[in-house]
Amino acid sequence: MNENIHQQTAATDKISLTKKVIYGLGAFINNLLGAAMGTMAIVLNLGLGMNPALVGLLGALPRFVDAFTDPLMGYISDQTKSKWGRRRPYIFFGAIIAGIAFALLWQLPREQSESFYFWFFLIGSIIFYLAYTIFATPWVALGYELTPDYHERTRIMAVQNFMGQFAWLLAPWFLLFMQNDTLFSDMIEGAGWLAIIIGLFTIFVGILPAIFLAERIAIVPTSTNLSNSVTQPKGAKAAVADFFKGFMITIKFKPFLKLCGATFLVFNGFMMVSSFQSYVIIYYVFGGDQALGAEYVGWAGTVSFIATSCSIFIVTKMSSMWGKQTAFFITIAISIFGYALKWICFTPDNPQLVLIPPIFFAFGLGGLFTLVGSMVADVCDLDELETGERREGMFGSIFWWVVKLGLAAAMAAGGFLLNATGFDVALGGAQAADTLFYMRLADVLVPVLCSVLAIWMVATYPITESKALEVRQALETRRGKLTAKDDESISTDGELANA
Repeated sequence: MNENIHQQTAATDKISLTKKVIYGLGAFINNLLGAAMGTMAIVLNLGLGMNPALVGLLGALPRFVDAFTDPLMGYISDQTKSKWGRRRPYIFFGAIIAGIAFALLWQLPREQSESFYFWFFLIGSIIFYLAYTIFATPWVALGYELTPDYHERTRIMAVQNFMGQFAWLLAPWFLLFMQNDTLFSDMIEGAGWLAIIIGLFTIFVGILPAIFLAERIAIVPTSTNLSNSVTQPKGAKAAVADFFKGFMITIKFKPFLKLCGATFLVFNGFMMVSSFQSYVIIYYVFGGDQALGAEYVGWAGTVSFIATSCSIFIVTKMSSMWGKQTAFFITIAISIFGYALKWICFTPDNPQLVLIPPIFFAFGLGGLFTLVGSMVADVCDLDELETGERREGMFGSIFWWVVKLGLAAAMAAGGFLLNATGFDVALGGAQAADTLFYMRLADVLVPVLCSVLAIWMVATYPITESKALEVRQALETRRGKLTAKDDESISTDGELANA
C-alpha cells in the first residue's frame, strides 16, 4: 500500500459547522458529568470526613456495573429500529434521567455515619451511571456514523473535543464555588446546589443532539450468510447469544484494543492530575490554605482549558499532514514534558509557576479525544469489512467504558496513594515532609509512565490513511454505493494496491 495518499473530502461527506457544534454539546455534557463526579468527590473527604480510600472506592466500584451495562446499551442501540432512529430516542430520554439522578445524588443528608455515606453514595452512583450510559453510549455511536470520510471524522472529533473542554474549564472552579461562605453554610450545601445546576443544564442541553441531528443510515452487506442475522427478528435467547458474539468480536479486535489501552493510560494519567494535583497544590504549594489553593487549582484549570483548546486545532492540522498516528505521538510527547515540569514548577517559593505545566500536558487530552475518537470510527469500518456488521454502539460503549474506568482508577489510586503517603486531613498544613515528597513524586511519575506506555501501544496501530481509504472503497463497492462521482472526489498521490 502506498502511504502517500491524501484524500480530499467530498461535499456529500462534509458536516456543517452548526451540526458539529450541536454534536459537540453532547461532549460538553458527557465531560461535565464525568468531571463533576471526580472533582466534587473531594466533598466526601473534606466535607464529610470520609477516608480517602473509601472515596476512591466509590469512584471505582460503579465501573463494575458499567462493564456490563455499557456494552449492553451499545448492543441495544445498534439493534434498535424506530422511526426516530437507533440513537436519538436514548440520547433524548437519557439526558433527562441523568440530569435528575445527578442532582439527587449530591443532596447529602447530615450527621450520618461513614458507613451510611458510603452506601448512600454507592447506590446513588450506580443509579446515576445507568442513566448516564443511556445518554452517552448512543451519543458516542452517533458521532462515528455522521460521516464516512477519514479527515472529516477528525474534524468532527476536533469540534466535539473543543466543546467538551469547556467542562474542564468549569470543573476546577467547583471546589471554590462549593466552599463559598457567602452563598453556602458549608461545602456540603454548596455541593447540593451545584449538583442541581449541573442536573438542569444536562437536561436542557443534552437533548439537543437528539433533536437536531439526523442519523446516517449504514447499509450493510446482504449476502446469504449475513441476511438472517440482519433482517430477521431475534428471540430472547438468540439476542443474548448475538450480544455475546458481538461483544467478543469487539474486544478481540486488535486495532481497537490498542486504542483502548492507550486511552486508558493517557486519560488515567490526566485524571490523576485532575484529582491528586489539587492536594499537591493546596498542601505543598500553599501549606494547607484551602481557599488560596482552590483558587490556583481553578486558574490552573483555566490555563489547561486554553492550552487544550489551542492544541486541538494544532493536532487536527498535524493529522491532515502526517496522519493520526504521528500526530498522536507528538502530542503525547509534549504532554510528558509538561508532567515532568511539575516537579520544578510546583513550588511554594513561586506559586505562579503552577500555571506553566498545564500549557504542555494539556496536549495529551487535546490529542487523545480528537485523534482516538476518529480512529475508532475507522476501526468500525474495518470491522464491517471483516464481519459484515455495523457495531458503532458496541465499539463506542466499550471505548467509553475504558475512559470511565480510567476515571475510576484515577480516583481510587488517588485515595490509596494519599493514604500511602501518610496524608492526614486533620493535620491541615502540617503534613510531614516525607508525605509531601511522595505526593509530588506520584503526581509526576504516574502520568509520565502512563503516557510512555500509551505511545508504545499505538506504535503498531495498523490503520493508516491509505488503509482507511482502501477499506472505504471496498465497503462501498460491496454495498453497490461507489459511483464514478464518488471515485473522482478522492485524489491520490499514488496508486492503491492490496495491503
